[in-house]
Amino acid sequence: MTETRYFHIPRKGKIAKLTSLGEALQFQKKGEYVWIDLIDPARENFDELIEPFGIHQLSVEDCLDDDQIPKTENFEKNTFILFNCYTYKKEELTIDEVDFLIGANYLITVRGFKAQNPSFFDKLDEAVFRGISEVNRGPDFLLQLILDYIVDKKFIAIDSIQEEVERIEESILGEKPDFQPEHLMRLRSTLLTLRKSLFNEREILIKICRRDSPFVSEKAIYYFRDIYDHLAKFFEFIEINREQITSLMELHLSLTNARMTQLSNQTNLVMKRLTAITTVFMPLTLLSGIGGMSEWSMMTGPENWMISYPVFFAAMAILGIFNWWLLRRLQWI
Repeated sequence: MTETRYFHIPRKGKIAKLTSLGEALQFQKKGEYVWIDLIDPARENFDELIEPFGIHQLSVEDCLDDDQIPKTENFEKNTFILFNCYTYKKEELTIDEVDFLIGANYLITVRGFKAQNPSFFDKLDEAVFRGISEVNRGPDFLLQLILDYIVDKKFIAIDSIQEEVERIEESILGEKPDFQPEHLMRLRSTLLTLRKSLFNEREILIKICRRDSPFVSEKAIYYFRDIYDHLAKFFEFIEINREQITSLMELHLSLTNARMTQLSNQTNLVMKRLTAITTVFMPLTLLSGIGGMSEWSMMTGPENWMISYPVFFAAMAILGIFNWWLLRRLQWI
């Protein structure tokens, strides 16, 4: 649901919530600064802000497009900053865009919500009111406080991803049947998305820290450097996890190949034994087929050879033992 909130932030004292843009402009004319918070805005919500705050049309387009990469641009009356918010739930990464327009005596925030991530900013107001002593110092201090809030939330998502990587590692090492290789590919894609986002956000902080924006004071730079340090640490975490995912993919393939090799060896062993048995009994089958095993001809033939059976069996036994010995000597069995 579209909502616009107006706040007057004095140099000393408490934050006052205003009811209209007209009130905000009155305080701005007096040299005091205001915070305008746009939630899930439409294009018409920007129409009344463009002229009094000197908002460039390109900034409006970026605010309305929720598929932009993090970036910063300087304009005549303000600096535009685009940052990402992360939420990782049910093995799915949700990225929301937050836009900032900071001028000499105002800060405009633009944020939209996706269905999976409706409560990301639930405690933002609490954080702002709690840091009133810093917020009173100017819009650049309010900007760094909100960025710090967003970056702290990033850690929750990155930590959840780290835990999932560890669970997958346990599944692979434990050879659990519920493991699916698709999880590795999905995590790899998620980490790549985070890496791109964090890389661009680091570039934003680098530009702010070297004072590319005229609307960020020297005194606020120290706070932005602290935010940069956090982003650099998160970027390192992502790189480590990406390397770990690659190692897990190689480990999974190695274990799969080992299992396939083991099954192949077992099959070869069975075939080897069957071949040995066939080799031993094939000559015996041949002899019995050629000589015939008719009891009448063997026992009551013309010569009446009564010992024909024992002699024939003895010959077959000797031949079978010889074949077995020969196979053992050739190390076939």
